[in-house]
Amino acid sequence: MSVGDSTNHELVGLLYRDHRAWLLAWLRKSLHCPQRAEDLSQDTFVRLLGRPDLHAPREPRALLATIARGLLIDHFRRSALERTYLEELARLPEDLHPSPEDQAQALEALRQVDHLLGQLSAKARAAFLYSRLDGMGHAEIAERLGVSVSRVRQYLSQGLRQCYIAVYGDPL
Repeated sequence: MSVGDSTNHELVGLLYRDHRAWLLAWLRKSLHCPQRAEDLSQDTFVRLLGRPDLHAPREPRALLATIARGLLIDHFRRSALERTYLEELARLPEDLHPSPEDQAQALEALRQVDHLLGQLSAKARAAFLYSRLDGMGHAEIAERLGVSVSRVRQYLSQGLRQCYIAVYGDPL
């Protein structure tokens, strides 16, 4: 472990000790599920541990809430994705339903894609989802995100790359 890693771990430890109870209470209000709130609380601190350039924040609760809010959005998006898949599946005639194993594989693939999209910046993820799920055009996405059309193309390329990785593995 390097000196920087040690410093990060100490800082995250302090943030955990001083603000974990507050974060957990905040998440419980948003989720109404103590187990999921606990998971997202832990995930918030794990995200902090992964930051190579972490410095003591002036507003630690604001930082924690921002990270946790992103995780909440990811959680709700994943839940909506699963729910949509299962609703569409329910509309199919029984004889066209995939086997339970195929259903599990499809849901796992959706989770992997969602996880990889979660590694994109917020704007790149939003651009990709606006394009693929909402059918928005490049100019409309650019306007909504306050970026150029060429930046939207870059974001979409990043999203497609993450989907490729989810399906085929990381290219050389």
